[in-house]
Amino acid sequence: MKRLLITICGRAGSKGFKNKNLKTFCGHPLVYYSLSAADLFIRNHPELEVDIALNTDSQALADLVAAKYPEVVYLPRGAELGGDKVPKVEVYKDSFARMEAKTGRPYDAMLDLDITSPLRTEQDIENAFARASERPDLQIIFSVCEARRNPWFNMFKIVGDHAEMVINSNFTGRQQAPEVYDVNASIYLIRRNFLVDNDDPILWHSKFGVSVMMDTGIIDIDSEHDYLLMEAIANHLYAQYPEFRAVQENIRD
Repeated sequence: MKRLLITICGRAGSKGFKNKNLKTFCGHPLVYYSLSAADLFIRNHPELEVDIALNTDSQALADLVAAKYPEVVYLPRGAELGGDKVPKVEVYKDSFARMEAKTGRPYDAMLDLDITSPLRTEQDIENAFARASERPDLQIIFSVCEARRNPWFNMFKIVGDHAEMVINSNFTGRQQAPEVYDVNASIYLIRRNFLVDNDDPILWHSKFGVSVMMDTGIIDIDSEHDYLLMEAIANHLYAQYPEFRAVQENIRD
């Protein structure tokens, strides 16, 4: 891969947590953490041609990004891509097509960094990029973390008036069961052929691979409780792990 589009995508408002994309996290706007990690990655790869685009229907978010990261291209999101029922892949395709039209050149892949995942290190991005570089047959790389529950061992579903195992097995310990991972929605690296030539809106219908991140660094921020818990975890990680602290310290003043 030689030419890469990094995307930051965020809607205005939020049903679960009002205006979560505009929140301040540990002293900085939440979106700046994704931009700081992207900045570190770009500096480590001078051989790449990289553009960054913000796809949003929030003028406030666009203004926030423009204030400190003017190189980011603002893509105003149309009403047809608003709402929480639109598959995110449609926003990815929209961003990719508009940026290729704007620059007049094709990208090899798109790297999406979720706004609500501030505890992402530059090495996490490096790992996903390296995985994609090693395996050109994979259309998508998802960031994941090791699952704390396993459907072959300690996960159950309700069937009628009782509970049953999600997957029937005779394992007596989780270590015996197949390894499983949670998609943590922090990093998606998607090749051009999936975005341009594929009409299926389901990302995991592709041939995909995974890149493993630290599980305690990712909690879905869908409530005030999630947000406060994530800040507490962040303060611990910033104190104990230089790779997390580097992203925070790289945020532009």
